[in-house]
Amino acid sequence: MSGEVVAIIPARGGSVGIPRKNLQRVGGDTLVARAVRSARAASSIHRVVVSTDDREIADEARRSGAFVIDRPRSLATSTASSESALLHAIDTLDRTVDIVVMLQATSPFIASDDLDAAVARVRGAEADVVFSAIATPVFLWRPADPRDAGWEGVNHDAGFRPRRQDLPPQVAETGAFYVMRATGLLQASHRFFGRVEPQLVDERFAVDIDTEVELEIARALAAVHHDRGALPAVPATKES
Repeated sequence: MSGEVVAIIPARGGSVGIPRKNLQRVGGDTLVARAVRSARAASSIHRVVVSTDDREIADEARRSGAFVIDRPRSLATSTASSESALLHAIDTLDRTVDIVVMLQATSPFIASDDLDAAVARVRGAEADVVFSAIATPVFLWRPADPRDAGWEGVNHDAGFRPRRQDLPPQVAETGAFYVMRATGLLQASHRFFGRVEPQLVDERFAVDIDTEVELEIARALAAVHHDRGALPAVPATKES
């Protein structure tokens, strides 16, 4: 199919912080199953693929409705990049892929509406890459140079205290998803190229699981959220 939008979920079996992390359960479902469900619920996505080196994750992905690509062990180490999994998946599929949507299974609250909004922005040539983000109107500080001179403001003058709303626009990646042109990814071999834009998402559910504490936070959020992850999209603003 020409112009196909393919969601790729890298989900290796190994994990440093949490054993078998991608198979941990949040709201009754494994993290990999939640990612597959979010991608399948997005109307703009044609195919959902899980790239994994692990048989149990592969079985879970298939049960959830995803196509599985067997990732070589050399691309599933703790030092292997997510881009290497994306490039291998594209090469395994075909060259009709137009837009790639990378989802991180460690972000359990991905709204399908946010995915559709990000895909529309790439398809409409507003950006080459759109990544999930939250607005961060905070005062940032860093060690001064030389380091024994204390700390200095990054996004503000320490000698003048502006209002938070007057700080320059800035966002923080959530790590949940990245939408990009396949041709640009193939040329750059990296997820950031060309014009890059953020897609603002609901900050209340912008959880990326790397630690046991973050896993418990995600489980607590799922327990109080009625639909366990089907969140409304947060529209992008002109400032972003």
